[in-house]
Amino acid sequence: MSQRDEALQRTEKEILAEKAATLGRAGERLEAALRIAAELHAALARAPEGPARESARVSYRQARARALEARRTLIVQREAIGLRNHRLVDHQFPEPPPLV
Repeated sequence: MSQRDEALQRTEKEILAEKAATLGRAGERLEAALRIAAELHAALARAPEGPARESARVSYRQARARALEARRTLIVQREAIGLRNHRLVDHQFPEPPPLV
């Protein structure tokens, strides 16, 4: 194997490693965002009627929006590396429930 081939293989390996690391970081950010959204959803359920409940509602909506954005980012990262089926994402990282 030539030095050029070895260099190309090393570079390809580095690219794959970076893709995997990027995907992992996107998953970690989504997990954190979902955890915060779940905590705020529970806090909303416990909040008394009035200004405290409205504040909790606003906080949850913002956290839910951040979680949905983190989920979209993970899906984009998955598609960038050729993963087109997102059922695993749907199962492992379900969207936080919308407020009715």
